[in-house]
Amino acid sequence: MAEQDRTNAAPAPHRDLREWIQQAEALGELRTLRGADSNLEIGTITEIAMNAKQGPAVLFDDIPGFPSGYRLLSNSMGSAKRLALTAGLDPNLSEKELMAAWTEKAHNAKPIPVNYVTSGPVTENVLEGDDIDVLKFPTPFWHEHDGGRYIGTGSVDITVGPDDGVVNLGTYRVMVRDKKSVFFYISPGKHGRIHRDKWFDKKEPMPVIVSVGHDPLIFLAGSLEIPYGINELEWAGAIKGEPIDCIKGKYTGLPFPATAEIVIEGYAHYDKLEPEGPFGEWTGYYASDTRPEPWIEIKAIYHRNNPIILGSPPGKPPTELSYYRAFTRSAMIKEEIEKAGCPDVKGVWLHEAGAARLLLVVSIKQRYPGHAKQAAMLACACHAGNYLGRYVIVVDEDIDETNLDEVMWAVVTRSEPAESIDIIRRCWSGPLDPRIPQGKKGHNSRAIIDATRPWEWKDEYPLVARSSPELHAATMKKWGDKLFR
Repeated sequence: MAEQDRTNAAPAPHRDLREWIQQAEALGELRTLRGADSNLEIGTITEIAMNAKQGPAVLFDDIPGFPSGYRLLSNSMGSAKRLALTAGLDPNLSEKELMAAWTEKAHNAKPIPVNYVTSGPVTENVLEGDDIDVLKFPTPFWHEHDGGRYIGTGSVDITVGPDDGVVNLGTYRVMVRDKKSVFFYISPGKHGRIHRDKWFDKKEPMPVIVSVGHDPLIFLAGSLEIPYGINELEWAGAIKGEPIDCIKGKYTGLPFPATAEIVIEGYAHYDKLEPEGPFGEWTGYYASDTRPEPWIEIKAIYHRNNPIILGSPPGKPPTELSYYRAFTRSAMIKEEIEKAGCPDVKGVWLHEAGAARLLLVVSIKQRYPGHAKQAAMLACACHAGNYLGRYVIVVDEDIDETNLDEVMWAVVTRSEPAESIDIIRRCWSGPLDPRIPQGKKGHNSRAIIDATRPWEWKDEYPLVARSSPELHAATMKKWGDKLFR
């Protein structure tokens, strides 16, 4: 089937997490496990599934200590098929085709205003006052050294700016404090943290909603570097091709998906802080330790009958997070580099080994002196590539930026350490950076490695000792089936 035809072979849009689960199961991409304990066992099973290349999504049910039907789904977007399903693309696309299809779809996405409704599946149960009890849900103790149970990992925190009214969705960790309150930690510089700082500077309580179970597309939207001012619920509607039905919270007026599984509504206070953490984070370390953080005083909990938590715990790569963000964030960086006027960017890839942040590779066709340096500087300075990066490598167009063997071959054969490496100092980092001593605030540096053929004599650079793409393709067509039976 031609690639242009296959990209249109997407399944019917799923309306909520439950339909997503049905479609994932039909694809053979889901495993249901019964009886796994919420104390470390669910977390370890999830880690095993995420570490397996293209490992399955796992739906946990009959969790000891909780009613049957109170479930948790993990590793939802840890494979190409499930990422395609989430984005409304053909699950049969190869990873290369998926990258191209996603890049095109995200580029053309025009936000669609949400559709406000007064009720939905999530309002089947509304808990207020003495009925509030966040402990009723099977929140896992994910990692052995965590400071508590984290209900918010595949969650989104919904906040609003006190000065501009801009609504933002962000994925920030949420730890259970007690039955009527939860912590929420946000790294400095994130849009939700800027909202929080503005509310607290005014010494006013901050309205916040945490959705902890929903269509994975909502989670995807909340975890991306979507430009400030664009409501991620509207962006998700653009990807889905229809508006997201939303309800306004009774206490905060903030929107949340009507088809969500579990939603927590409340207020955080500038003068109510307690120790939060530690938590095993996306860098693969317990880098942020324990620190005073605000907690949310819960005013209401909304949940469906037999609710489902969406879990996506970070940890040592590879994880679900590092997999799907490699696709989505790489596409955003490529678009931002091109918008800044850098031509002939052939590919961008954030490698899973760097948790889809710390190791960024850009492939270009060199057009002028300084082209490689320009691409590198833009890649590490643009919004999607700026936070907590470490290494940016620029390679020629003959190098597959997604293949770490090819990238490192280019580094060791086309770069000269004394000439090809530049250091940019005092860049945006944060407490999750394991290279910054715990308890310290600080910047980090970026190494830019120019692994392209030197511009001044690139046409005289030694020839590569391998068959041409044309000869390789013709030979594979003739002999491939016999060779790789």
